[in-house]
Amino acid sequence: MDSTIAPTPSVHSKDGNKVTTVLATPGQGPDRPQEVSYADTKVIGNGSFGVVYQARLLDTGELVAIKKVLQDKRFKNRELQIMRRLDHCNIVKLKYFFYSSGDKKDEVYLNLVLEFIPETVYRVARHYSKSKQTIPISFIKLYMYQLFRSLAYIHSLGICHRDIKPQNLLLDPETGVLKLCDFGSAKLLIKGEPNVSYICSRYYRAPELIFGATDYTTMIDVWSAGCVLAELLLGQPIFPGDSGVDQLVEIIKVLGTPTKEQIREMNRNYTEFKFPQIKAHPWQKVFRARTPPEAIDLVSRLLEYTPSARTTPLQACAHAFFDELREPGTRLPNGRDLPPLFNFTEQELSIQPHLNSILIPPHARGSAAGSAVASPDGSSSSSQSKGGAIGAASPPDISSSSMAGAEASSSSAATA
Repeated sequence: MDSTIAPTPSVHSKDGNKVTTVLATPGQGPDRPQEVSYADTKVIGNGSFGVVYQARLLDTGELVAIKKVLQDKRFKNRELQIMRRLDHCNIVKLKYFFYSSGDKKDEVYLNLVLEFIPETVYRVARHYSKSKQTIPISFIKLYMYQLFRSLAYIHSLGICHRDIKPQNLLLDPETGVLKLCDFGSAKLLIKGEPNVSYICSRYYRAPELIFGATDYTTMIDVWSAGCVLAELLLGQPIFPGDSGVDQLVEIIKVLGTPTKEQIREMNRNYTEFKFPQIKAHPWQKVFRARTPPEAIDLVSRLLEYTPSARTTPLQACAHAFFDELREPGTRLPNGRDLPPLFNFTEQELSIQPHLNSILIPPHARGSAAGSAVASPDGSSSSSQSKGGAIGAASPPDISSSSMAGAEASSSSAATA
């Protein structure tokens, strides 16, 4: 823990407003603590990990989410270490961090100051399902593409999120930008080093986790993303269940009984386990008749028992399901340009270079895009041209405050 950080924030009043001033370190760049003042603080969520506040930075007027977690002095905070490494237009930005003391003696809290984004995929999807509708397919394309792009980026760094679910996908309904948040369960996976299997939220847990595997890969995130895509298409979770056994039963009902080989790929200790023999249910029958075949094809490539057989996040971005996003005339229903989708960084372009010719459409090539680096605020480089709007209706602007990851799970233990 950085000893230069002031343990006690100073609080004073300005125009009747409570203003808090802290010594905070910028999320990116060198460790140069600076005074940061914020006001209009209110609680917007809490969980086993701690509390999330919304506040307004005094110098810029921008809204931020402050995630406050109890710091175990014996360990470096893994979420902080990971967040400081990340810089991508589809990942929530860590603006600053600071430490504060708690009520009890020697209690220290880590405060992560994150950009504030007003919505989540979870709440937008719930809005549609309450009115017996599903999210328009064009929005599903827009949201899932950006999720896969964020996963391709973190996986290329060896980082596994381990809690992909609709609650952790932040949305700006105005711009159509999606950002992945809550890295409280994330971990740099190292081959040969064991990991805990009791991570990831129910409904989105990959079968190898249900089988108790400790040598899993970043492909657990791909399974979770497949569950999110299926849920948005169906209007409800595809594999509900209150226990691991219940979830496994739901998975088997759709994918059929895993073969011995598939079981070995998930967890080699389970090969003698006896499962009822059930045939796979055709994917076309899982989804409603109007579901585009490309969407069903993509789901089938994500929800594979064998982790290594699942499509990679970047292959998912290049899938035909997302072709509409690559057409030059595509715009948001509110008339705005699409958010930056093709401003790939050198890091991203080096992941699977053979996909680059698909990922960067002809109209986005050249000086303005393709080679451009994503700017930190997600504004873009991409020369997407003007034309027809995607989708039928904008997603609802449910302006109640975002959890910015507040609905998420607790930070995992340092050994997890």
